[in-house]
Amino acid sequence: MGQEFWSNRFGDFLLLLIVMFALFPIFWMVITSFKSNQEIVNNRLFPSELRWRNYVDLWDRVNFGTSFINSIVISTLATVVATFFSTCAGYALARFKFPGAPVFGGAVIATQLVPGILMMLPLYLTFVNIKRTTNISIIGTPGGLIMLYVAFYIPLSLWIVRGFFAAIPTELEEAAQIDGASQFQSFWMVALPLARPGIVATAIYVFLTAWDELFFAQVMNVQTIPLGIRNYIGQQANRFDYMMAASVIVTIPVAIIFFVLQRHMISGLTAGAVKG
Repeated sequence: MGQEFWSNRFGDFLLLLIVMFALFPIFWMVITSFKSNQEIVNNRLFPSELRWRNYVDLWDRVNFGTSFINSIVISTLATVVATFFSTCAGYALARFKFPGAPVFGGAVIATQLVPGILMMLPLYLTFVNIKRTTNISIIGTPGGLIMLYVAFYIPLSLWIVRGFFAAIPTELEEAAQIDGASQFQSFWMVALPLARPGIVATAIYVFLTAWDELFFAQVMNVQTIPLGIRNYIGQQANRFDYMMAASVIVTIPVAIIFFVLQRHMISGLTAGAVKG
């Protein structure tokens, strides 16, 4: 056994340590979700028995289902709408030359320089005035939170998608148009399939960001999962058992999305790194 063999084994051992280090928080979260609240407070290493009751109580006693359904609906609709508009606008910025295009692109990305917390008060007052003048409620409704997420996630998504469209040679679309395709058909049949990894990666980014978001949900008073989990910590008692069980449940949809779409996500991130 030569030096190369031991070098490879050391590399395998180091990789195993990194994987274990990365997976340990998930392992700890799952193990803790089966403990009683008293065992968690006493810092017991492993549960005395597997308390499946924690998962049942989430649905029976603390109305976790409402938070779960709200998060699914809000994150999905925000992802669909933001990805649709980002794709259209990103393609327009990448392909068409129109007056003010650089200013428009710069203004869109400049919105990311302002923290969302600074915009929240003016937006909140605007929503209050809309309610007074039109009797249309935005605060406290899933629709209002979806509108906020779309507005805040489009700028960065737009620029990500624009980069993928700009990297596609224009000659491919021109060849399709010479063969009789219209501008829309060349976009639909040529550019869109080639930019699909970037669009999928952008959609995953929007969904995960909306799924984990807490601040806007709290200000808009919409019961999503992050806000629901936060409510398990109170002045009288902290239900760490419910928090851990809820954390396991909310991780499942994210894990499914990642494993199903990981090929598109990784290829999209890699392509973006190369093309810039």
